[in-house]
Order: sequence, then structure tokens, then C-alpha cells
Amino acid sequence: MDERERHRRGIAYGLGAYGMWGLVPLYWPLLAAAGPLEILSHRIVWSLVLAGLLLVVLRRRGWWRTIARPRTLLLLTAAAALIAVNWGVYIWAVNSGHVVEAALGYYINPILSVLLGVLVLRERLGAGQWSAVGLAAVAVLVLAVEYGQPPWVSLVLAASFATYGLLKKQINSGALETLTVESAVLTPVAVGYLLWLQSTGALVFGHQGVAQSLLLASSGLVTLIPLLLFAAAATRLPLSTIGLLQYLTPTAQFLLGVLYFGEAMSPARWVGFGLVWVALIVLTAAGLRSARRQAAERLTAGEPI
Repeated sequence: MDERERHRRGIAYGLGAYGMWGLVPLYWPLLAAAGPLEILSHRIVWSLVLAGLLLVVLRRRGWWRTIARPRTLLLLTAAAALIAVNWGVYIWAVNSGHVVEAALGYYINPILSVLLGVLVLRERLGAGQWSAVGLAAVAVLVLAVEYGQPPWVSLVLAASFATYGLLKKQINSGALETLTVESAVLTPVAVGYLLWLQSTGALVFGHQGVAQSLLLASSGLVTLIPLLLFAAAATRLPLSTIGLLQYLTPTAQFLLGVLYFGEAMSPARWVGFGLVWVALIVLTAAGLRSARRQAAERLTAGEPI
């Protein structure tokens, strides 16, 4: 396969992954009868089932030995807790009429990831990156005044996912393998909660028709398919392209929130989102300049690009 075809496939996989993540607000309301925690529990359990089956089908022998180290398992346990918070808050936000606020969280996420790089990894930022961080902080302040409180849904989603990404960067293992371990860590709690719902007569799965049960079970597919598409894209595309594609998800969510779900956008909210969008433009431009400069330096030094 030539490089051009490899790039085209990478773009297709990336569009598929970020497109599915962007359209997922249309899916969670279909499961609203179950409540956010039951939906989250099913997402965890069925993700484990499907990921485990896929590992068997793909014959990923020896994958456990690469992960079964105390530090890696500890990081995966922390990552599992963070992604559970992220999934749970996101499901609640969508089914409670906060799709726009959830979209804001995923707009803020890359900016917060940059800030975590400074605080945790001791990375140095350029003027453009610091400008983006400052603009995002002003945006949050504007929205806090508008809401009468900080935009907690956005901040929790951004913080949990940015920290989750930081941990996954430290782990540096395959997406499918780490999802399997994370789901396995969370499954005992999820199953315990489902059993408790069953004992109280509040469980929706198996009690409100076959269609509803199948929809709940399909939450594993909704988790696994875009993750695999993203992994396929990440191996075929440069990081700068992945960075640009990631904005498709919150943009689709924002448009769905405003145009489909009819969530209100006051002038102050438009100002807040506008500041975030400007911050992302500044951040992206700074990242592209840095990538071009590093590529030029490697070329000058005779290193492969």
C-alpha cells in the first residue's frame, strides 16, 4: 500500500471514529428509561464482553504479559476510574439536556491536556500555547458568570478525559488491550449495581422488551467500534492531522445540542464558546508551526521524518 492510500484510509478511519463520537448524543436518549448508572453499567460490561471476544478472534497471544506489571495495572485502574466518571457524566449530561455544555468540555479538553503537560510532564509552552490557555480560562470565567456557577459538566468532562489521556500516554499499550483491562476493573462494580437493581425491581434490561435490552447491549459496540477506528487512524496519520480531526466530535455535539435538541444559547454563551474556538485556533496554529519546525530540523540533520 502506497503512502497516499495509507493516508486516505487513515482519514476515513478518523472521520468514522470522530463522526461516531460526535453523533452519539442521538443514541443515549434511546436508553433513557434505564437511567444513567444502569446505562453506564451496561456499557462497561458489554465493552468487556466484546473486547475480550475480539482479543480471542484476533489471537492476540501474550498481550497480558505486556500489561501485567504492577505500575501498569495501577495506572490502568486509575484510568478505569476516570473513564467511568467521564462516561457517566456524559450520559447524564446528554439525557438531562446539557449536550452543549458537554460539547464545551470536549472543546476545552485539548487545552487542558496542554496545561497538564506543563504541570505533570514539565513541558515548556510557547507564547501561542499560553495564549490559548489564557483565552480558555477567560471563556470559563464568562460562562461561570452566565450560568451562575462554574460549568461543572464541561470541567469534569474535560478534566477526567485529559487526565485519562495523560495516564494512557504513560501506559503506552494497545487500545483494545487497555480497554479490556479497564472494563475488567470496572465490571465487578457494574455487575453488582445491576444485581442490586434487579433485586429492587428497578432493572430495565430484560424487563422492558427485547428492543430496549438489545439497545443496552449495543452500548458495547458504541464504545468499541469508534475506538478501533481511532486506533487504525492513529497508526496511519500524523499527530497534527489527528489533532485537527478531534474537533469534529465537539462540533457535531454542539450542532446537535443547538439545532436538534434546541438548547438555548444566550449572547454570553456565544461569547464564551467564541473565546474557546479562538483559543483552539491559536493552539492548533502553534502546534502546526512546531511540527513543521521539528520536521525541518530533522531534515536538516538528515534524520527520517
